[in-house]
Amino acid sequence: MKYKCLVLDHDDTLVRSTSEIHYPSFKKTIEEVKPWLHITREEFILNCFDPGFFDYMEKKLGFTQEEMNYQLESWLKYIAERIPRAYDGMNEIIERQKAEGGLVCVVSHSYSEVIRRDYAARVGILPDRIYGGEEPPERRKPSTFPLLDIMEHYSLAPHDLVVVDDLKPGLDMARAADVPFICAGWSHEVEKIADYMKKNAPVYAPTVASLVPLLFE
Repeated sequence: MKYKCLVLDHDDTLVRSTSEIHYPSFKKTIEEVKPWLHITREEFILNCFDPGFFDYMEKKLGFTQEEMNYQLESWLKYIAERIPRAYDGMNEIIERQKAEGGLVCVVSHSYSEVIRRDYAARVGILPDRIYGGEEPPERRKPSTFPLLDIMEHYSLAPHDLVVVDDLKPGLDMARAADVPFICAGWSHEVEKIADYMKKNAPVYAPTVASLVPLLFE
């Protein structure tokens, strides 16, 4: 292995969250609370990228706090009943990283309990540490807190870690902490997002297979 600690995003990096969980759940909520709106998957993905999911709901779609709370409840129920599929080859990467004595940590906006469930079901190995969406804003990416905490806990330097993430918050977090970054391009289905990440990420992996030689000798 090239890095002592593999820091993985979760949604659309390990598992197919947007296509199988987030968009179907959001579409169902829209049909219930704002049935006059028709939001395509591409529109949903673009707005989650910029300005971000919560700003999209509140500022662009005009969700009230009550509607936002309902969306969260509906999403939690939806995800509790469904486990998204992992991308082919990701479980082998995680298994190899662990087998060679490395660490696997997760930094995600998904909740830690969901991440543990998905890892148990799709990988069979639990991460060494998880920094999930239940953390306060100052401890969630793009904050550098997760990376700094990993380095402090395991006595690692920035070059001992690598962040693998599909979107800008992970890139911003890694860049601010001077940690190597690889873009998980295999989930990109919107050209605008793929173009941005190709332009700004130091390394872009278009497929899971292309990630392997970037992580292992």
